[in-house]
This record gives sequence, structure tokens and C-alpha cells, in this order.
Amino acid sequence: MASEEASLRALESLMTEFFHNCTTNERKREIEELLNNFAQQIGAWRFCLYFLSSTRNDYVMMYSLTVFENLINKMWLGVPSQDKMEIRSCLPKLLLAHHKTLPYFIRNKLCKVIVDIGRQDWPMFYHDFFTNILQLIQSPVTTPLGLIMLKTTSEELACPREDLSVARKEELRKLLLDQVQTVLGLLTGILESIWDKHSVTAATPPPSPTSGDSGDLLSSLLQSPSVAKLLNQPIPILDTESEYICALALECLAHLFSWIPLSTSITPSLLTTIFHFARFGCDTRIRKMSSVNGSSQNSVLGQERGRLGILAMSCINELMSKNCVPMEFEEYLLRMFQQTFYLLQKITKENNAHMVKSRLEELDESYIEKFTDFLRLFVSVHLRRIESYSQFPVVEFLALLFKYTFHQPSHEGYFSCLDIWTLFLDYLTSKIKSRLADKEAVLNRYEDALVLLLTEVLNRIQFRYNQAQLEELDDETLDDDVRSRVEQGQLQQTEWQRYLRQSLEVVAKVMELLPTHAFSTLFPVLQDNLEVYLGLQQFVVTSGTGHRLNITAENDCRRLHCSLRDLSSLLQAVGRLAEYFIGDVFAARFNDALTVVERLVKVTLYGSQIKLYNIETAVPSVLKPDLIDVHAQSLAALQAYAHWLAQFYSEVHRQNPEQFISLVSTALEAITPLISSKVQEKLLLSACHLLVSLATTVRPVFLISIPAVQKVFNRITDTSTQRLPDKAQVLVCRALSNVLLLPWPNLPESEQQWAVRSTNHASLISALTREYRQLKSSAILPQRKVQLEDTKVIIHQTLSVLEDIVESISGESTKSRQICYQSLQESVQVSLALFPAFIHQSDVTDEMLSFFLTLFQGLRVQMGVPFTEQIIQTFLNMFTREQLAESILHEGSTGCRVVEKFLKILQVVVQEPGQVFKPFLPSVISLCMEQVYPIIAERSSPDVKAELFELLFRILHHNWRYFFKSSVLASVQRGVAEEQMENEAQFSAIMQAFGQSFLQPDIHLFKQNLFYLETLNTKQKLYHKKIFRTTMLFQFVNVLLQVLVHKSHDLLQEEIGIATYNMASVDFDGFYSAFLPEFLASCDGVDSNQKNVLGRNFKMDRDLPSFTQNVHRLVNDLRYYRLCNDSLPPGTVKL
Repeated sequence: MASEEASLRALESLMTEFFHNCTTNERKREIEELLNNFAQQIGAWRFCLYFLSSTRNDYVMMYSLTVFENLINKMWLGVPSQDKMEIRSCLPKLLLAHHKTLPYFIRNKLCKVIVDIGRQDWPMFYHDFFTNILQLIQSPVTTPLGLIMLKTTSEELACPREDLSVARKEELRKLLLDQVQTVLGLLTGILESIWDKHSVTAATPPPSPTSGDSGDLLSSLLQSPSVAKLLNQPIPILDTESEYICALALECLAHLFSWIPLSTSITPSLLTTIFHFARFGCDTRIRKMSSVNGSSQNSVLGQERGRLGILAMSCINELMSKNCVPMEFEEYLLRMFQQTFYLLQKITKENNAHMVKSRLEELDESYIEKFTDFLRLFVSVHLRRIESYSQFPVVEFLALLFKYTFHQPSHEGYFSCLDIWTLFLDYLTSKIKSRLADKEAVLNRYEDALVLLLTEVLNRIQFRYNQAQLEELDDETLDDDVRSRVEQGQLQQTEWQRYLRQSLEVVAKVMELLPTHAFSTLFPVLQDNLEVYLGLQQFVVTSGTGHRLNITAENDCRRLHCSLRDLSSLLQAVGRLAEYFIGDVFAARFNDALTVVERLVKVTLYGSQIKLYNIETAVPSVLKPDLIDVHAQSLAALQAYAHWLAQFYSEVHRQNPEQFISLVSTALEAITPLISSKVQEKLLLSACHLLVSLATTVRPVFLISIPAVQKVFNRITDTSTQRLPDKAQVLVCRALSNVLLLPWPNLPESEQQWAVRSTNHASLISALTREYRQLKSSAILPQRKVQLEDTKVIIHQTLSVLEDIVESISGESTKSRQICYQSLQESVQVSLALFPAFIHQSDVTDEMLSFFLTLFQGLRVQMGVPFTEQIIQTFLNMFTREQLAESILHEGSTGCRVVEKFLKILQVVVQEPGQVFKPFLPSVISLCMEQVYPIIAERSSPDVKAELFELLFRILHHNWRYFFKSSVLASVQRGVAEEQMENEAQFSAIMQAFGQSFLQPDIHLFKQNLFYLETLNTKQKLYHKKIFRTTMLFQFVNVLLQVLVHKSHDLLQEEIGIATYNMASVDFDGFYSAFLPEFLASCDGVDSNQKNVLGRNFKMDRDLPSFTQNVHRLVNDLRYYRLCNDSLPPGTVKL
């Protein structure tokens, strides 16, 4: 015993030294090595058992338990059965003896170690494992301990990690499912008895006549008065011990509900009990009580009780999130909803709005979050199921949700509730689309609720009604929450922009359902704010330096600020609704839309004429941005009606187009003064975008003859005026080019005046590219640094404009593309001539290749074959192995981008149908395989790889006949043609590159390339080709299985399983008779007996689900056996 005693003292001093803050890292490593070596010794567990029973040092206890954990999870197979029996009997005894005194984290760890033994040995060698837990729960002294054991068992056995064989995992789940009914019964009993015991002592006050709790809504929700009465009982006051037990029981339930299927073992009495506890969360008295009494003990008690409410809601949400509901469980669900809505009513019970909000503020934030989650699950998963129950009052539920939404204490809470309304509106919209017959009935049922919702959401975005809250929103910093941006597919936005956008989405969805109501609600509000804005003219006075807004009183400035902010938001709302006035409803809603467009045209012109954007104001830092924003938003809102204008044009162009002409002309008068480098960029860009929409979407034939447009033409082609900022310049040039290039709607080909337009377009492009074309003579010569920078600026400015012009007409008619190319021809030739001179300037090469890529995508037919060949040949000559290496290895991301764009151009070329570019295939393939691939193959960086493999895929996919010549005659004669193979070496090299890519860690590349192979198999039967079948098939299967075993690309398990099946199914006989035995034979870390078991368990199924299940079983069990074998002591004899 002395040695054990001595070891314990030594260990205690080592542990204390290890965690002392003066110990060096060097010394810590020594101690760690010492401890690891001690743990590896056979029989070390005996010392640990002694340490556990004899020490009070937390570090020592934790270390000893880690030794046990390691022994059980990694070395259990090699432990003699006598020792196992001893461990199984000693550890539970230790737990029982000390569980009251052990620190909670040591106690929990000890529970987990015992559960780990059960995971390995129950029921065969540890038959009383579960019965012991049930006994602990049933004995009042050890109930908390039993519940901790139960929760740990649920966590570790129901969803075990991979250190078990599939058969054992299935056995454990079945064993646990057999116990579910008993366990749920016990937990129900515990919760009920504690509730009842404490309910009796709570004096029940008579319900006050004004409490409104027993209102009509409640009885309509609950149907049975007895349940309502039950839920109206006061909440009992629990002692600390009872609270602790209830919390543990609810945690157990939440975990059990996460994996047990919905079934009748979840009884109505259990559900009712859980709801009783959910009421703890909405009982504000608890908090009030703790704050009145002031003592910290009471406030902790209040938090604990609030926590019971949160845990109960977690249980409810676990059940709610299951989409698959058996018939017999539907009634239970209905009952759950009724009880939750009782709680919802309780939370929002107060009569005036202020009280509801302060009531919600008093509740625990987490409880509110859980409750909102519940409502989301109800609407998204179960509403369609429940709506059909006549006894469930959906409209009343919406009234409660409305109250709950608009009294949320936080912005995040409000956003979450808006999401729920969005789900509800989507549900309603799809329901109406699928049942057009009773559309009216459905809408009538919900009309009042929707109109209320719309009005309230609109009020919430206006400073007039909601100033205090809106001023809290940040409109400066961009939101960094990447997740929300990716989900919504949006750019970064500020908190205020997000608030407005989400609100407007709700407005738009209501508009789709109730167009007339929505319009008549929104338009008068817009009108009010417009009056203020249009009335500003009378306050403009001329001063020495320009115009000044003569509104100076602080209060007036503040009111004006709020009105302008609201006008800006309402203009965005009106723009968002533009899509609901076009298409089939154009005629029906014509007058409303016309009213809107006339107002918008009037407002934009007014803003441009009195130049509100340049006006002096009393509070320039606030009012100036407001005025600019309103002006920009009015232009953007008008732009949103471009499609309506286009439809208006096509309806009236024959009869009396005067009204239409006047709208467009006035809009252009509003735009032209803003196209100047002196105008603030926000406003300038809004004007440019509107001009682009008029030129591209509306395309009126008279656009070119309007003086305002001619003014813009002159401004852009006049070199003496100051150039616009890049973005604006590009947009204006696109608009002018489109005016000349796009066919006019509603006119035959003969009236399109192509000849005149072609000449005008040529002179426009000529003016835009004058400086660029002059570079051809000078750029070849060596340039000084300053000169080089100037040249780069010219190249950048010109190419960005030209690239945009080509891109915008790439989908248009042949005639437009022809004219475009004629005008650009000289600039394209200049670009090609300049290219070699800048090959070492990767930023210039990048822009040039972008331009050429756009040309290839949009105008390759117009460029003609000889010139296209010349371009490709130039590129192939320039991108030598040395140049590629320099770009990829030494020039960083720009260099890689250059190569990627070059490969993208080649992708366009190899996809071209017909024989024109086929002669390039050998040199493109050799560029890929002999020059680019060797440079990037060994690099871990993903740069260039994705583009290269896409190019290889396109080569195969679009040029299959280059590798496989099949003649129709041969296939008729032989039934199945064994195709002739050509260029076999290149095909094999490409396939080998694909195979190599599966051995690399980049998961995106792996996914992409697997998809390419599968596509080639679907379209061209790749896996069935003789060369693939005989020399590559099983190499690929082998690589895929190895990837699964190494768990390196676990996110792609499903895709890898399906691909493995598709490959194996080409030759199932070969797979089962040759490949599988060979694969198992080559597996290291498993003995021959285990290999036989693995082989036997892989059933010879030939359907996809069974096959992939077999693959995953094989992989899991192979890993499990390796784990077991690694943990056996050296020299162990396996039988």
C-alpha cells in the first residue's frame, strides 16, 4: 500500500507543479510525458482506483478518470475479463459513495466513464447497467444522479461516435428504444409529483374579474374548460432541490426527443406537464419578487425558475421540429399548439401596448428566443396540417402573433418575427396558387389581418411613428454577418438597410396578395411626405454664394429630417411594388401605376431643377445627405417602373403616344443635368442607372432625337470636358451604345434605320477610343515609368467601357452584334498588338484578357475564324512554360487571375460546335497537360486548378469524338459498338489528373471534379468505355473508398457513395469477385479474421440505397477494427 500512497503524493505534487503559473513549458512537457507513460502501463487503472478513493485533489481525480476513459474506449478489448468485472463493480460503488461530495465536473466525468463501459458491455457483460440507472432515478436520495446518468446514456449511446461497429450501433439504439416507454413514464412521474406537491401549498387566489385570462379566445383555443382551468392555476414556488431535479428531467427529455420518433409513448399527460413548466418562463412575478426582496439568493432563484421555462420550451421545440408526424400523433400536436398559444396569450395579455412591451422586456431573452423558434416551426412545418382543423382558430392566432411581433423588445427579435410573417405569406401565396377556385374565400378569411400587418410594418419604418427605435439603428457600418448575406444573396448592408429591406419584403408580399388594399394604404402616406418635399421650393432663397434653404429653427429642421428620411423609405417601397403592375394585370392596375409614375417623374424633375443637392442648409451634415438621398431614391424608384413603361409603350405606340412621350422626355430632362462630375456620386449613379434602363428596357424610337440625350452624347465624346468617375462613365457609354444598337420594339426590320445607327455607333466608339488607338505606335517602344502609368490608365479606362458595351449586347440580335463588332474592330486589333508588350505587367494583361474573354463570349461569330485563330495563336505563343510559371508562382493572385482568364477563353473555344476550332485541340490539350498542369499539380493552393479542370472537362464533354470515333454502321452491325479509340495517351493523362485531384485536401476541387466525372458518365457513358473499364475503373473506386476511410472529405460522403455505386455497377461481378477481396487484402491494420467479417457483411446488393449503406458500413467497421487493434497491448494473441 505504501507504494500506492507514495505514488499518490508524487502525483499530487506533479499536478500542482504542472498547473502552477511559474512552471516553464519545457517542464510541463516533461511532466506530460511522464503522466502519459504511466497511463500506458498495464494495470495503471488499479493505482487510479486508489487515487480516486483517497485524494481530494481535483487535478489528480481528473487525470485518473482520463486514464479510465482511455482504457475503456481504446484498450478494452485487451483487458482481462476479471479486471473488467472489477472495474464494472468498483466505479459505480465509488460514484454512489461520493457523488454528494465530488465537484460536479468530476462527478459528471465519472458518470461518463461508467456509461462508456455500458456502451461496450451492456447487456451481455453488464446486464444491470440500465436497471441500475432506473433504480437510481426511483430512489429519492439519488434521483439527480440517476437523471445525470440517463442524460449521459442518451447522449453517448443513441448517437454514438464512430468507435463502434455498425452492428453495435444498431443494437444499442434498439435496446434504448425498448426502454423509452419506461423512461418517459418515470420522467413524467417525477415532474408531475413535484408540481402537485408544491401546487397544494400555493394558496389559489380567486381569479380577478378583469384579468381577461379566461377570455373568449382562450376557451376557443382550448375547447375543454378543464384544461383552461388547469393552465390557470398559479405557478407553484419550488425549493432549490426540486428545481434542480426538474431542470435535469427536462434536459433529459429534450435530449430524448432529439432522437426518439414521435409515438404514443409521448403521452398527453407528459405534454401537459411540460407545458406547466413552460409557464415558468412567462411568469414575470418571479423577477419582480427577486428585485423587491433584493437579496441575491432570490434573484438566483428567479433565474433558475426562468431557466425551467426555457428548458421546457426546448423540449417542445424538439418535438415541433419533426416533420414526419404519424396519424395517431396529430391530435397530440393540436393539443400542444393550443397549450402554447395559451402561453402566447399570457405573454401578450396586457390591454395597452406599452404594458405588453414592458412585459416582454421582463421575460428572459432566451425564453423569448425559444418562443419565437416555436412560432417559426409552427408556421413553417405544421400550419398546413393544423389549418384544416375547424377547432383551431388561425385568425385569432395571427392576432396574438401580431401583438407578439410588434412588442418585441429587441430589433433582432422583431426581425425574427418578420421572418415568421414572411413564411406565413409565402404559405398563403402558394396555397392560393394551388387552389384558385376558392381564392376569394381564403383571402377574405385573412384580409383584415394582412391589412393590419401592412399598416403596422409601414408605420415601423417611418420616423413619424417610430423615431426612438429607428434612431438606434446603425446606418454607418456595414454588417459583417457573412452568413445572412450569403443566404439572402445580397451585398453588405448596414443595420438600417437590413431593417428597411426586410420590412419592404413583407410589404411586397402583402401587395402580391391584396394589391388594391396595399396600394391604397401606401400611396396616401407617400403623398403626405411628397407635399412637404415639393413645398420646400418656397423656402429657397438666393444668397451671395448660391441657393439657401431658409429653414433654421431646430425643431423645424428635425421635423424636416424625419419627413425626408420617411420619404426616402416610402420611395423605396413604391419602387419595390413596381413588379405588381405589369404583365397580366397591366390594364386592370393601369391608373394606379400611371399616378405613381407621373408623381415620380414630377419629383425627379423638381429635384434636378431647383438643384436641392447643391443647396445650403442650416444643418448641412444632416439635411444635405437627406436631400441627396431623396433625389437618388426618386430616380431609383422611377427606374423600377422601366418594365411598366416598356409595356405602356407597346400598348400605345400606334395610337396616341403623347402621354408616354411626355413621361420619357420629362424623365430625361431630370437626368441630364445630373450627368456631371460635379454631382455627388450617389446621385450621379442613380441618374446613370435610370438612363441605362430607358435605353435598354424601354427603347423608345425617339430617344436619339431628344435634345437631352444629344447633350449627353456631346458631353461624353468631347475630350475637353472632365471625365466622369469610372462607374458612371461605363454606365453612360453603355446607355448611349444601346440607344444605337438595340432593335426598337414594335417596328419591322425595314424601319430600324440600321445604316444611320451604324455610322453613329462607329463615330461614338471612335471618339471613346481615340487615345487608346494612338497607343499602338508608341507602346511598343520602351517607356519611362511616368509614361507607363499614363498608358495603363488609358488602357484601363478604355477597356472597362468597351468590355461593358460588348457584355450588354452579347445576348441581342445578330444585327446589333454585327454593328458592335464593326465599330470595335480597330480597337480589338490594337489590343492584340499591345498584348505582347505588356505580357510582364500582370495587371494590364488581366484587363486585356477580361476584354478578350467578353469578346469570345459575345462576338466570336462576328470576329470570324481567321482573326479568332490569330488571337488564340498569339496567346498560345505568349503563354510559354516560363511565362506561365512566372504568372502562377511569382505574381501572386493577379498572375493567377491572368492564367485563369486565359483558360476561360480556351473553355469558350473548345465548346464551339462544328469543325472550325478543332485544329487547336491538340495544342490546347498539350498546353494543359504539359505546361499548366505540372506547375500546379504539386501546389497546395487551389489557384488555377478549378479553371484547368473545367477546361479539361469541356474538352472531353464537347469533343468526345476526338477520343472515341464511333461509326453508325459498326454499332448497327455489332449491336454495341466497341468504339475505336484515338489520342489514347492524352485521354489517359487527363483521367490521371482527375484521379490525382481526389488525393488532395481541397474539398471544392474534389466536389467539382467528382461532378464532372459523373456528368461525363451520364452523357457519354464514360465508365462503360473499354479503356476506363479495364485500366481505370477500380483505381478510381479504390481512391474513393480510401478517401471515405480517411474521413478527409466527410462533407461529401453521399456524393462519393453514389459515384462509387455508379462505377461499381458497370461491372458488379468484377467488383464483388475481384476488387473487394483485393481491397480488403491490401488493408493494413486489420487481421484476416476481421477482413473476412468485413467481406461477409458487404452484401451483394445491386441497388443504390443498399449498396451505399454497405459501403458506409464497410468504412465504419474498418475504422473501428483499426481502432481496436491499435489499442491492444503489444504481444496480445488474438483468437
